[in-house]
Amino acid sequence: MRIVADLTRCVGAGQCVLTEPDLFDQSDEDGTVVVLDEQPADGQLEKAQQAVHICPSQALSLVESAG
Repeated sequence: MRIVADLTRCVGAGQCVLTEPDLFDQSDEDGTVVVLDEQPADGQLEKAQQAVHICPSQALSLVESAG
């Protein structure tokens, strides 16, 4: 699975960072999400799914990785 962030939708709420700071950060410039690791390890997948679920602007999604 791969994390995809739509920065045009992100409102900088930071819920993703609070859920899994190893996968997400926020831009110092505008507070939008920064994906630190697009391909979470198996142990991080559940937290990534939680972050996608709680994102208030629905800016995050998980998609199947190619290959």
